[in-house]
Amino acid sequence: MAKPPVTDEAPHVLIVDDDDRIRTLLYRFLSENGYRVTTADNAREARARLEGLVFDLLVLDVMMPGESGISLAKSIRETSSVPILMLTARAEIDDRIAGLQTGADDYLTKPFDPRELLLRISSILRRTALPPPVIADSAPESVKFGPFVFHLQRGELRQEEEHIRITEREREMLRVLASGMGETLPREALAEHGTASNERTIDVQINRLRRKIEVDPGNPLYLQTVRGIGYKLVIDR
Repeated sequence: MAKPPVTDEAPHVLIVDDDDRIRTLLYRFLSENGYRVTTADNAREARARLEGLVFDLLVLDVMMPGESGISLAKSIRETSSVPILMLTARAEIDDRIAGLQTGADDYLTKPFDPRELLLRISSILRRTALPPPVIADSAPESVKFGPFVFHLQRGELRQEEEHIRITEREREMLRVLASGMGETLPREALAEHGTASNERTIDVQINRLRRKIEVDPGNPLYLQTVRGIGYKLVIDR
């Protein structure tokens, strides 16, 4: 029986490993099991992927040419709480501790059975899943801004008849901003609602969302910065 196609709502995993065979194997296996998968063969390429995409989980090889997975994980943890699973051919306890001390969520030693990796990924995503959104009774069913309509309960963004693809984090960001009915929300308030781990990550997510809804993201009309405070969504009344 053919497996159903991977949907846009499926968790997005970034595989970072310099071994072509492992990257290909994991790409195929995770895709067949319902995940969206992107790959990178070194830390530099992984950073480029992270600049343009939002991932639900990272799988990082520890030993790579150039920057190691440990160093990359430390750097990522400075601005993001995205779940990280480390892969390594070294089973020594000190190496495992070093990986976990970077803030990684789990650690798997090579060689491994892909089915075990699948179980580890599923477990991490369950532990780190965002709680379901709490939408106030006073919040509107939907809000309109320019040519866009956002339905809060469904988390659906449309531009006239076109469905705009957004990530789960972008969806939560829009829910919080739309619930504010045009009021300015401080960065810390957005972080408290679970949309990101810190204020710098909020700024990154805002920029990514602007690229989807603004004609000129550098001069936003709808998702505006209120200097020194935070952000507001300018909705049509």
